[in-house]
Amino acid sequence: QVQLQESGPGLVKPGQTLSLTCTVSGASIPSGDYYWAWIRQPPGKGLEWMGVVAYSGSTYYSPSLKIRTFIARDTSKNQFTLQLISVTPEDTAVYYCAASKKLILGAASRNLYDYWGPGTQVTVSS
Repeated sequence: QVQLQESGPGLVKPGQTLSLTCTVSGASIPSGDYYWAWIRQPPGKGLEWMGVVAYSGSTYYSPSLKIRTFIARDTSKNQFTLQLISVTPEDTAVYYCAASKKLILGAASRNLYDYWGPGTQVTVSS
């Protein structure tokens, strides 16, 4: 059973960098069995796909977030990370990490992914 767990600060000030970590158990990130994605849901809105990292380290990003987003994997810790720079209150959301057996670009529907983390609330406020 694959399990994912998000971690990171729940409060970030405007202009700062949001940094989150997803710890994976039950699967090895470098094995190539899954692709590892970050998805968020702002209050009152739908799920938004942010980007994905492959086992090889290749990354793909949402065009609207590309200039502010960096996703990486740490194979020694079996984790992958999200950094979102220059945050604003509009970046307030529940952030999820997710795993899929196929490469998914741009889509965030729950039924497309094989596993999800429980999500972590991040609020951007001074």
